[in-house]
Parts: sequence; structure tokens; C-alpha cells
Amino acid sequence: MISARSDRSVAVLVPDGVGVRNFVLGRFLNELAASFRPHVFHYIPDHLLPHYADRTDDSVEWYPMAPYLQHPAALVLQYTLGYGHMYWANTNAMQRALGRRVKGGLKSKLFVHSTRLAGRVGAALNCMNAIENMHCRVVEPRPEVGHYRDLFRRIQPEVLFCSHQRPTTVLPAVLAARSLGIPTATFIFSWDNLSSKGRIAAPFDHYLVWSDHMRQELLQFYPHVPHENVHIVGTPQFDPYVDRSLLWSREEFCRRVGADPSRKLICYSGGDSGTCPEDPKHVELLMSQVRSGLIRGNPEVLLRPVPVDDGRRYDGVCSRYPELKRLQPQWVHAEPGNWAKVVPLADDVQFLANLTHHSDMNINLGSTMSLDFGMHDKPVVNVAFDMSDPPLFGMPVYDYYYCYEHFQPVLAFGATRIARSPEQLAEHVNAYLENPALDREGRRRLVELQIDVPLGESGRRIVSVLESLVASRKGAPVHVGC
Repeated sequence: MISARSDRSVAVLVPDGVGVRNFVLGRFLNELAASFRPHVFHYIPDHLLPHYADRTDDSVEWYPMAPYLQHPAALVLQYTLGYGHMYWANTNAMQRALGRRVKGGLKSKLFVHSTRLAGRVGAALNCMNAIENMHCRVVEPRPEVGHYRDLFRRIQPEVLFCSHQRPTTVLPAVLAARSLGIPTATFIFSWDNLSSKGRIAAPFDHYLVWSDHMRQELLQFYPHVPHENVHIVGTPQFDPYVDRSLLWSREEFCRRVGADPSRKLICYSGGDSGTCPEDPKHVELLMSQVRSGLIRGNPEVLLRPVPVDDGRRYDGVCSRYPELKRLQPQWVHAEPGNWAKVVPLADDVQFLANLTHHSDMNINLGSTMSLDFGMHDKPVVNVAFDMSDPPLFGMPVYDYYYCYEHFQPVLAFGATRIARSPEQLAEHVNAYLENPALDREGRRRLVELQIDVPLGESGRRIVSVLESLVASRKGAPVHVGC
């Protein structure tokens, strides 16, 4: 590997598997190493680290992230802040989250109800920043912050970059950096995070977003952030899709998955069991429609569970329909049940690039995969009907999920077709298999709205932003928030 061309250091926080996929397995670290000496803080298991280190510039240094053992007071403030932000922002998605039944024992229910009440009061008084300041003050004396402060004094990073804005484990490192006058920046991970999730985990100085659409969302939900501190960089998540060296021929792809290259390929993208509990039933319905001829042309069906799902909940439908091709993502569940410890292997990045390229269409329940396939100009059907009566969420799944703010452009542009019944599922699938050009303009408009930067350029844009933060740094930065 090449050597870094600069002695300037940068601290990079990669607190979960999606950060590994987006920022470690792609070109980003090597592009960063051309301008900085990267120091990467991660949760990658020791036995897997060579799999990633061998693919990156030899100047990259690797450190395990410190376990963050939250003090009870910090935990109360964290949840109060998260719930308060959702009450204040009051999006449809956040209302759904706040309305979910609280599970667990009496102690857990008491904790959730009390922090929700405190958050509601905080939102009503519009004192989110005050709660955040209090949270930071409680966490700052913790040994985890001291650990990072000592490390940063030694490696002297000129900027800290975080690959994902949500994991609370990044807070000690961010507070340590701020105490040393090191500017901090985070990347907004997904198209739905700002409008459907709780508060960003730490008070960063700068925010890197996919598009102007996402920048406007961030400024709407975080009005204290200066406009100039939000930078449009695209996302490296989709960069493999323009790397032609990753692609196999259709024949080779079908050989690997056991499919017939002469038949149409339908990819069903599953969600997690909490968000999409009826995925196995929807897949079984799809398979019955294919087998009975209701879906015409005898297409092959490829099932890809979401990476955090071990796929076992599909065992029944796979047994009853052996022609179904289950393609389990090549992610390692290093600590079952802990999503942060589910990490991808490099082969999965290439496989997903080929799956989205060679599949003729996609089916999912409101997933980001609508974007992945839209970028390939592949039609998408979104499942929006319940298999259980009464509905599992207490209302029709269409009313529950498809009112979410991030999904409104999909509906407005007609970028996908929404199946609100089993009959519509077959109807839409048949229409798309017969004419894949249907709704092409809607797909194009959706991709242009969500991604402002040409695919393949995101890594360089992010490095450029980090360079500009270092260049403009004069003494301690002016911090936003606490």
C-alpha cells in the first residue's frame, strides 16, 4: 500500500458495522490517507481486524473503541433528551415511536415512562440544548472521556470524524476532542435518520449530509446548527455501484446463487424482525403467486435478509419453497443481539453490487433498498398490506409506515408502486416484469433528490471537508450546543 503523504492526523470513529461497510471497505480510508494519517477507532473483533487492515493504506492505525459504561444519571438524561427531541420535532415517524407499547418488566417500564414524561416537559419548555448541556457535564468526568483525551494528546488529531451520528458510544470521544479544541464532524448515515430517529448522539461541530434535501432537514430539526456547518458530500454507501471492476457477468452471478440466467430475477429485501415482522409471510405469499402462475413468466426469487437478521425466521418458507434462493448477507454476528457488533466482510460489498445490478426488480417494505435499486433503474414494489388480522401494529401497515416523512418523496414522485393487497402485489410485479421502464422518471427524480453528489466522489468530498476544517481552524473552534 502507499504511504501517507502527510503527518497530519485525523481521528475516525467507526462505531458499528454500517460504518465499516461505508468507510472501511470502500476507498475512503485510502483517500483519507493521502491527506492525513488516519487513526481509526472501531468495534471490529480482533480476529477479523486483518481482513480490513490488509485492504487499507499501511499508515492507518487501529484502536478498539473504549466500552462506554453509562452512569445512571447520564442514562436518564440521554433518554430524556432523545424522547424530548422526538416530542419537539413531532414527525409522524416519531409519533409512531413514542406511541409504541413499552416492553419489559416494571423497572424498565417505569424508566421509559418517566424519561418520556421528562422529555415531554423539556420539549414543551423548548430546553433541548439545556438538557444536552447537562448530559455533557455529567459524562465529561467519566474515565472513558479521560481515556480518549489521553490518546488524543498522544496522536494529536487535527479533526475528529464520526461515520455514524446515532451510536451513543461515540459521546466520550467527542467530548474529549472538544475539550482539547479539536473540531468534530459526523456523517448522517441514512435517508430516514433525521426525521424518524431520536437526537443525534453527541454535539458535533459539523455535519456531513447526502444532499441539499438532507441539509434542509437537518437545519429544520437542529435549528441551532449554523447553515455553513452543514456540508453536502453524498454518501460512500452507494459508491460500489459505479465500480465496474466489481461486476460479474449475469451468467456468473446466477451460477453463484443457483439461478437460471434465462429467467427474470426478483429480489425480496427483508427488514429487521421488529420493523418488518411479517416478511416471512410476505415472502411465502410471493412464492405461492409465482408457483401458481399468478405472477407470470416463472421468475426466480432471491431473498436477501437484512444484515442484522440471522435469517432463521425464513427457515419455514425456505423449507416449503425449496426453489426460493436465500442469500444470507456475509456479515459476521460477533455478538448476537448487538447490532453494533454485526460487521460486513468485503465479499458482501461486491455481492450486493451484483445483486442490485443483475436483479430485474426489487420488493421491500419501505426499505432504503428502494434507493439502491432505483440507482440501477430497477423497478421496486413496496409491500403495504397486512397478513394478520388484526394488524400487528394496531393499524394497517400502510398507515403505520408509509406516512413517514422520508418516504413522502417516493410517493410524490411515483418512484415505486405500493401494493396494498396480495392482488396488487401480483399486478405490480407482472407490470414491471413486462415493462421495466415503467416509472423510470420517478426513480430518477428520487435519486436526484436524495443524492446530490455523483456516485464515486463522496470519499473525496468528505476528505476535502475535513481538510477545510483544519485549514480554517484558528485556536479552539466555536462549538455548537454544549
